[in-house]
Amino acid sequence: MPKKVDRQERRTQIADALMRVAAQQGLEAVSLRHVAAEAGVSAGMVQHYFRTKDEMMTFAMDVVRDRNEARITAALGALGPAPEPRDLLRTFLVTVLPLGDESRADGRVALAFLAYRAVRPAATPALREETAQMVSFMAGLLPDGDEKAAAGLLALMEGLGMYLLGGQYTDGEAVAALDAQLDRLF
Repeated sequence: MPKKVDRQERRTQIADALMRVAAQQGLEAVSLRHVAAEAGVSAGMVQHYFRTKDEMMTFAMDVVRDRNEARITAALGALGPAPEPRDLLRTFLVTVLPLGDESRADGRVALAFLAYRAVRPAATPALREETAQMVSFMAGLLPDGDEKAAAGLLALMEGLGMYLLGGQYTDGEAVAALDAQLDRLF
């Protein structure tokens, strides 16, 4: 009797392999062959689940986003039922920053995916919507609801993420810079 395979689980296994290849060698090294080797499956199996590299990349980007959302939800939930807006915002931003080994690996992959999406015009509306949602969420937590201040805070967080990934800042330096900006806004 043929073995029953969970399609979503297999796709996630392949996406995880893609992310390991991207984190270790960059997205330019991602190919069906490299991903198949990393996942321990045949290239034909990868093609069975993903017809094209773009389809595989899109699925993997969704997996990264889902993992980040799960981390954020857990961190915000740990604050209790009625956290202060500053604590909520700080926890959100610190959770998104690539602090520690696991989130740093995800951060490298997310950065590579952002570059991949940036040259695909079809991805622009989704990127704009995701950014607008984050800015709106953060503005809603600021004392005056200032969307420009929220956009600046988002840019600071993304810049700090780049410095963390590049090794220019330590985790402590990045969090201190973030806290200094939050002190100004609150």
